[in-house]
Amino acid sequence: MYRSKLFAAALLGLVPAAALAQSPEGPVSYEEQLAQVESQLVYQAPIAGVENDYWFNYQTDLAEARKELTKDLRHSSDAEDNRDAWEEYRSELADARGDYAKEMAEKGYPVGEVRVLPGAGR
Repeated sequence: MYRSKLFAAALLGLVPAAALAQSPEGPVSYEEQLAQVESQLVYQAPIAGVENDYWFNYQTDLAEARKELTKDLRHSSDAEDNRDAWEEYRSELADARGDYAKEMAEKGYPVGEVRVLPGAGR
């Protein structure tokens, strides 16, 4: 559970992300692993370089998800609570990303997708 709280603190910028790499434990649950993968899919820049209300709403959704994760992990009393917190966080990230991409596509902005196939480039 310590690692989960450390990861949540790193998301909020309270501890350096490098602190995560120093722990030999690795993710403590499958749900946490999925959440970490989902967090890598977060848009780092606005689609088509357009900073509009959709982008700012997306940023707000991400911040709220991180805050909720931190609160949930702080109040978790067992492994099930911990897994539920990570699953909720993963779901909120995925929903926010999907909603943002859909809204931008509806406005006519190109939403690109890159797929890497196993064995490609050999």
